Amino acid sequence: MAALRVVVLSGCGRVLLNAPKTLHTPRARMSFASLPRGRKVALTTLGVLTTGGVGLALMLHQSVKASDLELHPPSFPWSHNGLLSSLDHASIRRGYQVYKQVCAACHSMEYLAFRNLVGVSHTEEEVKALAEEIEVVDGPDESGEMFTRPGKLSDYFPKPYANPEAARAANSGALPPDLSYIVSARHGGEDYVFSLLTGYCDPPAGVPLREELYYNPYFPGQAIAMAPPIYNEVLEYEDGTPATMSQVAKDVCTFLKWAAEPEHDQRKCMGLKLLMGCAVVIPLVYYLKRHRWSVLKSRKIAYRPPK
Repeated sequence: MAALRVVVLSGCGRVLLNAPKTLHTPRARMSFASLPRGRKVALTTLGVLTTGGVGLALMLHQSVKASDLELHPPSFPWSHNGLLSSLDHASIRRGYQVYKQVCAACHSMEYLAFRNLVGVSHTEEEVKALAEEIEVVDGPDESGEMFTRPGKLSDYFPKPYANPEAARAANSGALPPDLSYIVSARHGGEDYVFSLLTGYCDPPAGVPLREELYYNPYFPGQAIAMAPPIYNEVLEYEDGTPATMSQVAKDVCTFLKWAAEPEHDQRKCMGLKLLMGCAVVIPLVYYLKRHRWSVLKSRKIAYRPPK
């Protein structure tokens, strides 16, 4: 009886060892025609919606492009465009002076506080002096009355108008946009803002303009309600830099670039640190993958039955 069991088990072992290495399994063949009606309708609807969405996106993209009479802003060689280039902080300081003396009469920067200037373009004492120049309505006090106080570092830049309706009434119905993120909100960024500020000219023959509108080929529609804001010697810089039109436009664009992306320099610094770390880690990972893990991944496990 024991001998019979040995023969049977040895025979089963031979069958298992001599079994074919590959097993043929039936493949599932599916086609669109073999799908149920409900699934066909769902896939067709999804395809139509996807195609329609892509087409609508392309149409909207074409609709917001400049027309034949509108100029695209050229690409200027900004000093901060390099991968490792930082913003010109002296230009940021001059740009704030331009905003304060020229732009702040109509445009607000409600998302920028005085404390944001500390360590960027001004010292803390200078920013405190700038903040104290404005009067801020605060309160209520102990008697429930509102009062005015000098500004402080935590206060935001003052608004030129109390509300949008007052801004429209003072600008012939046009609402001056907030400049906090204007560089990021406009196609072309600082190139567009620079071209807009320096691109005022006389309208070509046959192009009529309504009263209180000015011709600017870089503005959508070419008719803009904002009068030319800058010109040569529009202000006198504190550091003695010649205040030409291009210099003033360059400085205020640099300031607006910093206002829209205050993390600009820190982001590039972190990117440089990441590249330096990758220069050390990637060769180490390649060495481990090529010379250590390759031995484990290329192992061959073979079964040798006992004799």
